[in-house]
Amino acid sequence: MSTQRLRNEDYRDYSSTDVSPEESPSEDLNSFSSPGSYQRFGESNSTTWFQTLIHLLKGNIGTGLLGLPLAVKNAGILMGPLSLLVIGLVAVHCMGILVKCAHHFCRRLNKPFVDYGDTVMYGLEATPISWLRNNAHWGRHTVDFFLIVTQLGFCCVYFVFLADNFKQVIEAANGTTTNCHNNETVILTPTMDSRLYMLAFLPFLVLLVFVRNLRVLSIFSLLANITMVVSLVMIYQFIVQDIPDPKFLPLVASWQTYPLFFGTAIFAFEGIGMVLPLENKMKDPRKFSLILYVGMAIITVLYISLGCLGYLQFGANIQGSITLNLPNCWLYQSVKLLYSIGIFFTYALQFYVPAEIIIPFFVARAPEHCELVIDLSVRTMLVCLTCVLAILVPRLDLVISLVGSVSSSALALIIPPLLEIATYYSEGMSPITIVKDALISLLGFVGFVVGTCVTLYELIQPSSAPIFVNSTSAFV
Repeated sequence: MSTQRLRNEDYRDYSSTDVSPEESPSEDLNSFSSPGSYQRFGESNSTTWFQTLIHLLKGNIGTGLLGLPLAVKNAGILMGPLSLLVIGLVAVHCMGILVKCAHHFCRRLNKPFVDYGDTVMYGLEATPISWLRNNAHWGRHTVDFFLIVTQLGFCCVYFVFLADNFKQVIEAANGTTTNCHNNETVILTPTMDSRLYMLAFLPFLVLLVFVRNLRVLSIFSLLANITMVVSLVMIYQFIVQDIPDPKFLPLVASWQTYPLFFGTAIFAFEGIGMVLPLENKMKDPRKFSLILYVGMAIITVLYISLGCLGYLQFGANIQGSITLNLPNCWLYQSVKLLYSIGIFFTYALQFYVPAEIIIPFFVARAPEHCELVIDLSVRTMLVCLTCVLAILVPRLDLVISLVGSVSSSALALIIPPLLEIATYYSEGMSPITIVKDALISLLGFVGFVVGTCVTLYELIQPSSAPIFVNSTSAFV
């Protein structure tokens, strides 16, 4: 990897989820031959509408999905699904805003593609305020910062997820049976602290991120997708059976826990980073808006159904990941291990985005003979950083809520509406649109502040100890 390539390589927004790096936008600008158009047709490596839909779906399935049953508990069995629906609609609307603004600047600047950071930078350059125009480059830096925080936050979540699931499987090994139908609570045999499990995973994840070849990473992506899909099918198969009477579950939970719901929900819905790369990669980008709305509708139904069914099945015993509530029989223990394997390999894909932003900064300033050493050293330090942060916040539900509140809310809710105002204000906007955008950004900002404060307070002074005994039903 030469210094010159690192200096000149344009960063592209991949997904904040599981879209593979090899699915990034094409760098070949020669294929752009229609002045004033953002669309490119007929590329040999372009994706069909079905492939794009699959990428969109798989890009939104991760640890956030498994944490939604606890999120519904924090909001209430009625308020939870309604709030998920509203947040889903608003998040999809913000994705549409980003696509619209990107198209606007592609036509205006005669560019084939602009990513999230470019779009925000060009939006600030279009404002009538001279200070914003002069400092427009900070728009790209801000997006890059939140992308780094979000992606490294996901990596922290993966550390906690792997530790919690492997710890439970190992501690329940002596009580694991082949009978998955008995509603019984299994007493776990204590082993080492979950933070020691995180340290045990550290060297393996360091070796994993040393893989810099995108085609090799795509193999890991395929393996992760297969294991996670199989695991999800098995989870749904279990939670739809013998659902307990929900009359004891609160319709609306305490307002004190609602910010935790918001953080987890926006963590799950924060897939806005993959929108522009997927649209640009299509053979016919004109169909992308329809695919975006159809795909996100499917994702929203998936989120609401798993969140509600998981909470209905396990009630107050629901944990930070629904996998921790599955029975201690070999079938569902294998589900935990399968999903954990998928998350393990997904770590490298999530790590790719911050690595492509951070590492070139250091390598470009190093002597040519030290480039590889600097590259691997920075990768090692970043993985160690995510491990240390995970050790400091070892509760899965809180680290998900914290990442969602701090960074996901900015990328998914706060920035896109402000971008629309900056882009179109000088060209004329209706007052209703301005008010709508301001309200969405205000919603995101309030969620950012309150969600972060409540999560940090819960970390410092937990209101209730996390549940570590898993059971197969809400009422055993």
